[in-house]
Amino acid sequence: MNSTGYGDWIRDFETARRERAGQGDPDWRTGVPLHPAIRRSVQRFQVGEDGDGAELITKAEAAGDAEYASAVRMFVAEERNHARLLALLLASGDAPTIASHWSDRIFVTLRRALGLRLELLVLMIAEVVALRYYRALGLRLELLVLMIAEVVALRYYRALRDGGEDALTREVAGRVLADEERHVPFHCHRLRRALRPLPAPARVLVTSGWRAALAAACLVVAVDHGPALRRLGVGRGRFAVEVVRSSGPIAAAMR
Repeated sequence: MNSTGYGDWIRDFETARRERAGQGDPDWRTGVPLHPAIRRSVQRFQVGEDGDGAELITKAEAAGDAEYASAVRMFVAEERNHARLLALLLASGDAPTIASHWSDRIFVTLRRALGLRLELLVLMIAEVVALRYYRALGLRLELLVLMIAEVVALRYYRALRDGGEDALTREVAGRVLADEERHVPFHCHRLRRALRPLPAPARVLVTSGWRAALAAACLVVAVDHGPALRRLGVGRGRFAVEVVRSSGPIAAAMR
């Protein structure tokens, strides 16, 4: 990808959109009722995917880079499509979506609390080194927190694709996973540029704080989705270890 602009990322999102349009939806008629543990897990992830992305779009537009804002709108459209696919997967097995769940509310609260701590950490670093980049600080923090959910989702959808008990579930999970595997490098690209003004030790401190936040959020997901993870052949412990382990190279890519 281009190291200075977002034209290549826009073309990447457009290519993926054309491929989705040409491919069409899965054959929802092949759906079967999901195992109760997996059904509950998919319902909870669908709630998490079903956001409008308005805050992220607003912050991206405020950053003053029209190409980046356009790419973010395309990213949000893909996330909305994930929520749509998961809702239709549930419906194909005669299962409803849910409006909310305690785990999602806890996860949101945890994200906000950790986001505040990351904000204070970055502000402290900025004060110490006297850097003038406050205008885009909100976007940086939004992306750092968003990346927690993206990295957890990578391992979850991989487990659902590999361990799903029917072809439709595996297909839907595979489609979502393919998008998520593109989203993480996209956000890393932006964060690497956003954190560039910081000296190297400060970048390590910020990304280490992000990894700690990710580990905490991952534990919430592992506990809440434990029965489904076991059914998918992963288990809580393995899921958490693999998510945390995967965060090392991703943190390095941010720096």
